[in-house]
Amino acid sequence: MAHASGTDGTTAGQEVADAQRTADTTPSDPGQGRAGPPPRRRRGLRWVRRVALGVVLLLVLPLLAAETALRVNYTGDPADGTYTRGQDAIWLGHAWVDGRKKDADVAALARRLRGTGIRDLYVHAGPLEHDGTLPKSSYPRARWLIPAVHRALPGVRVQAWLGDELATEGPDGMRLERAETRAAVVTSTREILAAGFDGAHFDLEPLHSGDRDYLDLLDDLRAVTRAHGVPLSVAAHQIDPLPAFHSLWGTLTNHPKWWSQAYFAQVARRVDQIAVMSYDTMQPLPSLYGGYVAQQTSLALEVTPPTTDLLMGLPFFHDNRFGHRASAETVPAAVRGVRLGLSRTDAGRDRFGVALYVDFAATEDDWTAYREGWTDLS
Repeated sequence: MAHASGTDGTTAGQEVADAQRTADTTPSDPGQGRAGPPPRRRRGLRWVRRVALGVVLLLVLPLLAAETALRVNYTGDPADGTYTRGQDAIWLGHAWVDGRKKDADVAALARRLRGTGIRDLYVHAGPLEHDGTLPKSSYPRARWLIPAVHRALPGVRVQAWLGDELATEGPDGMRLERAETRAAVVTSTREILAAGFDGAHFDLEPLHSGDRDYLDLLDDLRAVTRAHGVPLSVAAHQIDPLPAFHSLWGTLTNHPKWWSQAYFAQVARRVDQIAVMSYDTMQPLPSLYGGYVAQQTSLALEVTPPTTDLLMGLPFFHDNRFGHRASAETVPAAVRGVRLGLSRTDAGRDRFGVALYVDFAATEDDWTAYREGWTDLS
């Protein structure tokens, strides 16, 4: 069929085609229709996008794989008999030695602890001064507390919990590289033991993996505690969940947080008791946290000498902040994780327990979960 002609001799079909070409080449609004970036720039933008995607994948995929592994690590059933060995501990606040606690409080504590596996009380008697000294005014009621506990809870040891912030990530804090500071810590330990404490428990943070000055301090402290016939105990950082993870995290954040497994072993060989601070793990779910605790338990068991007491920390507190989600880091999840790690690695280990952090933040649910999950000897 023939097309109708226009007055200028063009056909209607040609007019439509010309109009379409004009629309394709004419900007519809200011700024459009200009030439795009030159080919070299377009190639550069594509390269940047690909690199960014690659970086995201490099970060996200290993994280997803690690979290999946933790969830799998939380599956299965703990072995029979993986309950308390009577080697447990609890961290107690400063109120027990500064005059706020009375005889009635000791009696209530005794009722609370009877029937559990708690053998050691880490009573906060510090903190140490940055130069390593410890004023005797820091623990004025120690000579009342220690015999009171011995009467109410025969066989339970009262250890002095000493610590300080280290100047490893900022200008302020204790400097272990100074020999005079380490010597002052040793002197403070002699003084605290002379006050009647049944041991010395140290928590120095942030302590970076590989710190040789800390190892030298432990050697000197062990000579003192052995001379008094009491245990040397330390709170320990978590172990690398992935090889050399502390190095990567330290590069990104200036806070390495974890210890290598080899360094953990070096510390464990120098003490009588080592308690892993297995909380503040950045895990978002109870199953992931429990799997993480199971992994930490196995890693610690692998390198802790059988002559050293190994304790895994339980979170008896409920903060919500970066690194700690109270809804995820629960006592039931931690206890199950501890039992799974123990079952898979060294189910018959005698010198093993849990450590409860901390008395003044604990709830009845925490105590119930500890009793039902860990001290059930039926």
